[in-house]
Amino acid sequence: MAQESDPAPPIPIRDPDELLEPFRAAEKPRDAWRIGAEVEKFGVDAATGAPLQYDGPRGVTRVFGALQALGWEPEAESPGGPILALRRGDASVTLEPGAQLELSGAPLPDVHAICAELASHMAELRAISAEMNLAWLGVGFHPLATQASLPWVPKQRYAIMREYLPPRGDGALDMMRRTATVQANFDWSSEADAMKKLRVCLALSPIVHAMTANAPFLEGRLAGTKSLRGDVWTRMDPARSGLVPPVLDARSPRYADYAEWALDAGMFLFKREGRVVANTGQTFRSFLADGFEGHRATMADWRLHLATLFPEARLKSTLEVRGCDSLPGALVCSVPAIFTGLLYDDRALDEAAALTEPLSVQALAAARDRLVREGLGCAIAGTSARALAERVLEIASGGLERRGRLRPDGQDERAHLARLSTLVAAGRSPADDLTEGLPAGLPIEPTELISRCRV
Repeated sequence: MAQESDPAPPIPIRDPDELLEPFRAAEKPRDAWRIGAEVEKFGVDAATGAPLQYDGPRGVTRVFGALQALGWEPEAESPGGPILALRRGDASVTLEPGAQLELSGAPLPDVHAICAELASHMAELRAISAEMNLAWLGVGFHPLATQASLPWVPKQRYAIMREYLPPRGDGALDMMRRTATVQANFDWSSEADAMKKLRVCLALSPIVHAMTANAPFLEGRLAGTKSLRGDVWTRMDPARSGLVPPVLDARSPRYADYAEWALDAGMFLFKREGRVVANTGQTFRSFLADGFEGHRATMADWRLHLATLFPEARLKSTLEVRGCDSLPGALVCSVPAIFTGLLYDDRALDEAAALTEPLSVQALAAARDRLVREGLGCAIAGTSARALAERVLEIASGGLERRGRLRPDGQDERAHLARLSTLVAAGRSPADDLTEGLPAGLPIEPTELISRCRV
């Protein structure tokens, strides 16, 4: 969740066509396309499994202090306010509502560079983690924590979200504090390119999530599902999450289809001169037409609103693919690798679009619950999820091979799909490895869970 900025000056939106400007302004020529990754993880006491807090001797602010000594600059929402993020160059370290630590990486040219950046980040955490006896968990749902044991990060938006979201879906608080994800961000060259990519990502998101499902624990026991995080996301505010039907239903979707969907989602807030104005629940369409307490909608308000929408794939200044659970180090780069292969090679994108053409919104929505519970062991509209996953990997591998981006050992970006490809070929997801040999219904020792879930 990125830092927001105030409008300067707050010029009202006067023409609805202006709502498409953030997407048009993000168009780039192919040689300027980059890849970004956002990787969240849980910090826990390595002996007890107690969750990392926000402040104090067991707090993430202590971790931030150690990172500042390595050149990271602190960021707050207001002068003298609590530190909520760090920035260094084009990368940032941010916090989710339950103190999940997220590396939002810099835009990089290939998946090899993404992996190197993640490895460097973990190396920078090593000393403070040893000092605090912290373990970092790469898993999609906190395997040990209860809601009551977790902190609330003191970000203004989070305080509004914790009140607004629960009546609209009983997964809201778990989404905020007990889930973690791996996301990947991509560029586009034109409206047609952006919307073709967005449609492919939305349609494939449930399948890729089943391939990478990695959230099988709840409060120290087996949860009875491959991805409890995935289950949580099916119980979220439907107006701001899910599969964006206007885009998936359109034969040739346009920026306006996404904007129309976004206009009908409830807002959290907007800002004026550093002050938060909570117009919680007002749709942006209403704010644009009627204003709020004398304030009129600005482009900064629209950009902020776009950042508070949580579909499986979304448009802002990049295309963000958001559907995957957090993963261990050996698998984490598979997510940017899959979508780089699919989206950054013309042939692969055409093949992916053809694969997704028969997958309707209704078929995907109907399959999501089973994909979350069973992973690749179910079907979508009569087609085996495993067969679809194998085809996705085949298309992505072809795209990565044609890109031809080599690392020093001579391997191209397909190297980052090797482990996942082995799992899919066996009809397994990462959750199957996490749970192998564990008893159903019985408590699991925290140290055992930590050992299995470590990044």
